[in-house]
Amino acid sequence: MNNFEFYNPTKLIFGKGQIQKLEEHLPQKAKILLIYGGGSIKKNGVYYAVKENLSKHSFVEFSGIEPNPQYDTLMKAVSVIKSEKIDFVLAIGGGSVIDGTKFIVAAANFEGDAWDILEKRAPIKSAIPFGTILTLPATGSEMNSFAVISKGNEKLAFGHPLVYPKFSILDPEITFSLSNRQLGNGLVDAFVHTIEQYLTNNINTPIQDRFAEGILLTLIAESDKVMKQENDYDSRANLMLSATMALNGLIGIGVNQDWATHMIGHELTALYGIDHARSLAVILPSLLRIQKDTKKDKLLQFASRVWNFSSTDSDTMIESAIQMTEAFFENLGVPTKLRFYKISKQDFPKIISAVRKHIPVNLGENQDIDEAKLLQILEAAY
Repeated sequence: MNNFEFYNPTKLIFGKGQIQKLEEHLPQKAKILLIYGGGSIKKNGVYYAVKENLSKHSFVEFSGIEPNPQYDTLMKAVSVIKSEKIDFVLAIGGGSVIDGTKFIVAAANFEGDAWDILEKRAPIKSAIPFGTILTLPATGSEMNSFAVISKGNEKLAFGHPLVYPKFSILDPEITFSLSNRQLGNGLVDAFVHTIEQYLTNNINTPIQDRFAEGILLTLIAESDKVMKQENDYDSRANLMLSATMALNGLIGIGVNQDWATHMIGHELTALYGIDHARSLAVILPSLLRIQKDTKKDKLLQFASRVWNFSSTDSDTMIESAIQMTEAFFENLGVPTKLRFYKISKQDFPKIISAVRKHIPVNLGENQDIDEAKLLQILEAAY
């Protein structure tokens, strides 16, 4: 096990009707900026429940955060923070709104070009405090300090301890209004987040492995009820907590992490507008096939413990585990091939070039995914 330091200051407020506790978690006399995306929070009633609990506070609103939050939109919110002298931000939405809010609160006090936070890893010295109300379980952004921001066809990530949410309210009933596409994406996103921290080198981390396997098994077990049983509170609660636990830092302590699937997937989203989770579903199975030798021990463990598959032949076990993963994604309505998105093989050099531009070193837990392997992964995903 590797050395590690684990820190997560976000207070998780979980369960039915917990929005009613919002007032007690807000700083007194703070002027609040309410940030959200489109109109879905008005359709599902969350917006009005929040407003009722802001009766003792002065607040202004900023809407229109995109599914892949755009830098120009976020900078408009920064201007509102400065002109309105905002003390606290409340983000209502899924990962995109929360990611966007993390950038907004960091950029509000940043001196210079705020894009440098992403492009040049410029240091963040302070940030406006914020809390979240999660509406779409997927990214885990509600309990971590990382965000991904877009600017045109560039999609960059940043992270800093100052952008942990102060609190996050998770009410599984909010998910009742989500579409099957959103739910399927959420299940895939949480699944792949877990895989990126689990299917790497075997360095004797049994506790982290069991945590990760518990999340994977829960997502698989609950997926059918999530997708087919409307308003099933228990399955939605299990999905919501699984997605949060997949990326709040716990399962990643002391382990080697991969994230190559995400780095490639980000470029598919930036270049072709593919949903984030769907880009991951395309890349992961092919990446596992190309990297099966370096991931052999964990892939065999994955096949046995997660998919309950056994064979005396290791290659058969590994391929079966990958096929079962593909089938899981496909059963959620999430395609696993690039050709579904009308991407041709002639596009591969452009994708590889974009990956290299943003990540100039080799990818993977062993930093062994070079341009040649990137091409192999894309060809296998076709």
